[in-house]
Amino acid sequence: MVLNVIRVAARISNSCALSQCCRRAAYSTDSKVRLYTKKHEWVSVSNDIGTIGISNYAQDALGEVVFAQLPDVGKQVAAGDDCAALESVKAASEVYTPVSGVVTEKNTSVESTPSIINQSCYGEGWLFKVKLTKPEELNNLLDQTAYDKYVEESH
Repeated sequence: MVLNVIRVAARISNSCALSQCCRRAAYSTDSKVRLYTKKHEWVSVSNDIGTIGISNYAQDALGEVVFAQLPDVGKQVAAGDDCAALESVKAASEVYTPVSGVVTEKNTSVESTPSIINQSCYGEGWLFKVKLTKPEELNNLLDQTAYDKYVEESH
């Protein structure tokens, strides 16, 4: 297992100039619990609360994020709904929720300092949290291996 982690980390570090966010993800011990959409959002679930953010691929493609509009607490969302917006110096992007539920928290730090997403997309740069109403939707998402393969083959 350790050898596989070393191989993956070596492959990642050889494949691109890693952003700070990507470096953290490459050595993260919790990456196995993140699930992804093909639109590059991720969700990590603990006690029926899903924490949602965008992947390293997405933040890298956006460039420096300068604006974030996140959903309000209490908002009902359905998997696939666009419920947040991010703007960067080179693009704007909608964020689609990977799971259905009720927004329980939004990351106000990201709204006030959006560049946190570029610095820590899998950590402090999370976007919002949702109380899951349909946990079975998690079965429709990609695990880390499948997501990495998808990104490699399609981009």
